[in-house]
Amino acid sequence: MIDIGLDKSFAPYAKERLFINGKWVGSASDHVIEVINPATGTIIATIPKGSSKDAEAAVDAATKALPEWKSQTGKERARILRAWFDLILKHETDLARLLTAEQGKPLNEAVGEIRYAASFVEWFSEEAKRVYGDLIPAPTQDSRIMVSKEPIGVVAAITPWNFPAAMITRKLAPALAAGCTVVLKPSELTPLTAFALAALAEAAGFPNGAINVVAGDAQAIGGVFTADPRVRKLTFTGSTPVGKILTAACAATMKKVSMELGGNAPVIVFEDADLDLSVTEVIAAKFRNTGQTCVCANRIFVHSSIYNEFAEKLKNKISSFRLGDGLLHETDQGPLINQIAVEKIERHIQDAVGKGAKVAMGGNRIEGNGNFFAPTVLIDVPQDALLNSEETFGPVAPLIRFDSEQEVIQAANATPYGLAAYAFTNDLRRFWRVSEQLEAGIVGFNTGRISTEVAPFGGIKESGLGREGSKYGIDDYLELKYVCLGDVR
Repeated sequence: MIDIGLDKSFAPYAKERLFINGKWVGSASDHVIEVINPATGTIIATIPKGSSKDAEAAVDAATKALPEWKSQTGKERARILRAWFDLILKHETDLARLLTAEQGKPLNEAVGEIRYAASFVEWFSEEAKRVYGDLIPAPTQDSRIMVSKEPIGVVAAITPWNFPAAMITRKLAPALAAGCTVVLKPSELTPLTAFALAALAEAAGFPNGAINVVAGDAQAIGGVFTADPRVRKLTFTGSTPVGKILTAACAATMKKVSMELGGNAPVIVFEDADLDLSVTEVIAAKFRNTGQTCVCANRIFVHSSIYNEFAEKLKNKISSFRLGDGLLHETDQGPLINQIAVEKIERHIQDAVGKGAKVAMGGNRIEGNGNFFAPTVLIDVPQDALLNSEETFGPVAPLIRFDSEQEVIQAANATPYGLAAYAFTNDLRRFWRVSEQLEAGIVGFNTGRISTEVAPFGGIKESGLGREGSKYGIDDYLELKYVCLGDVR
């Protein structure tokens, strides 16, 4: 790994190998993956490219470790999870530098993500002690009914590049708290953060095989995860098309699945909204991580009576953004993950402009090293623009006019996706009406900051299945067992 300014005390956790059965190993294949800094285009590390054989070895290890891990009490598992949480926070600065180097987000955002990632470990360390069952009143005097919750078994987790720390802990922490063992495939674009988290977990005291990390060939590794009957649960964060493929493949062995998939989040700014608050919070929802979030504001509906004023205030705020490499200086926006992402944004802007939209600011890639794109505001965006039906995943704010509540609710729901939605209003009656009509698993009112470990995260429609975080998050890693005892006299 090239020098990215990590502290010497962090050196033991900066790994460049696969983690299987408590050992840092190479791959069964001869291939490697080059990890590239998207801000500079330079190679920062080279890691083994995991293969199907490596995935099989990881499943073997998780299967062998399962009896010991699930037999521990919730309190014992909580102690190890808490130790992992403490180590993550102890090394948050170095973890953030590593994350920025391979993913690109500004360093202050990376620190925020590491703390957010740690919050799931802390939360589920506490939930490990609260996996409760029930005693149900029986229909006869001589019987008793008991319902218990048991770990589902080996869990396979596939995580994306846009939040390479938080998406891991949001899955691994509840699985481990429930008593499951885990095989993880992080994105090949951002594997170093995953390896570092695994190294810290190793130091926290997880037994060999409880956590295994294999980065590499997505199709080969995913094929093992979906086909092996010993894997009883697959959890995935990524695109809807890939989520559908994985869900279909898991059906052959009737695995339980959690799918956190694509979004197309609408934002509705009503005429009675606090305009300055709305602009600030829309920016938070739109431009965090350079617009590369699944709950990102993708369609911004603004009432005609405040449309021009909103657009001007938005442009004024965005014009002060500082773009650059988060490792070198303070920035507000980093690069996109790769050139494919840049090209998608250009295609969306060209389509919108071709259909009548105007570029109010930005609209261009930044020449030079790295995958930088100027923060962009589009006005007079028509409903048939491609960015209204596809997730842009970049720093483009398309402003769409509306005149009535009924009209905008219909437009907001006119998508197969249903992950997040946002609205701004000071009318309490409108709040209740709109919150009940918006088709989304998460709705933010008068805020663009909705992610927290204490609330359930997940979507409806083609945005996925299941919930992550909160007291509900551990249920996806548990099975109910009903026991009936007769002849009690």
